[in-house]
Amino acid sequence: MTDQVDAHLIEIKLKSQELFSGHFLHAFRDTVALPDGTQASREYVIHPGAVMIIPLLERPGQPLKVVLERQFRYPVQQVMIEFPAGKLDPNESTLHCAQRELFEETGYRAQQWARAGVLHPVISYSTEFIEIWFAKDLILGERKLDEGEFLEVFVQTPEALQQDCLNGKVTDAKTLTGMFWLQNVLQGNHALEWQAGA
Repeated sequence: MTDQVDAHLIEIKLKSQELFSGHFLHAFRDTVALPDGTQASREYVIHPGAVMIIPLLERPGQPLKVVLERQFRYPVQQVMIEFPAGKLDPNESTLHCAQRELFEETGYRAQQWARAGVLHPVISYSTEFIEIWFAKDLILGERKLDEGEFLEVFVQTPEALQQDCLNGKVTDAKTLTGMFWLQNVLQGNHALEWQAGA
């Protein structure tokens, strides 16, 4: 039904050429038929998908905080403020990936998890999707960073994070989207369905 309604917008792949095959990214150039019958080229990157975690740190008598990271991102040559995140391993569920990445990067394990939604950060040139998970009832252990991975973990109130998003200190797309979800959850505009963590 959707294809019929959107037929005047859809492009059809005619042929495909692989441009690059890397460790986890593949780049292609496709020739497509446009809705008006003409042809065009589309270059894009195949990505395995990823998760992002919004970890809620609740302590008696203290304001709610979220767990964040500071990490140097080579393509933009900047240290970025981000929610914990990571790419999916082959045949890995998004929940398992979220649990693994949260522990490896921050040392936290969460007893409760809730899926919020999904975002497509770069729809013009990549298949990448990022599934968003909330985590709470956090227990801190010793993190296990990957070899060659360097990042700082810190905590911040949602209000302070929101200010950092508004003043341009946070520009990472997934973290900005995470702030949108966090704000709506905290304001009661979206109810999460929590489940016990593994």
